[in-house]
Amino acid sequence: MGIKIISKNQRAGYDFFLEEKYECGISLVGTEVKSLRLGKALIAEAFVTIDSKGEAWLQNATIPHYDFGNINNHQETRKRKLLLNREEITQISRKMSTKGYTIIPLSLYFKDSLVKCEIALAKGKKLFDKRETSAKKDVERKLRQGKYE
Repeated sequence: MGIKIISKNQRAGYDFFLEEKYECGISLVGTEVKSLRLGKALIAEAFVTIDSKGEAWLQNATIPHYDFGNINNHQETRKRKLLLNREEITQISRKMSTKGYTIIPLSLYFKDSLVKCEIALAKGKKLFDKRETSAKKDVERKLRQGKYE
């Protein structure tokens, strides 16, 4: 069946240096999955936190209401539990304790019939880093087009 991408965080590579990537599952309710099957989700403003119990939570991710849902429809921006191994959570939290690191979601996708989330340990870019990154992309684009030969 393969992978069907639901939502991508387009600005992640522009705003952050991406260090390590992890794949994890998400704990969802039924109407959330139905809404995701329609391809509706926003993760651009989302972030991941690790609480004192050692559980990872996806926060501020928006999954809109399912159109054909009833009064038991889900909340759009509730926090959702990420399903990671204990070793992965301790490794991530140890690296997050160093200054400037955060965890951001990169994409939501269906892997076979399961909803997965790709998250990354990231460090924020300064303005000059963003300019440098966009300048490198411009040079690479012009090289591909053959304008710098």
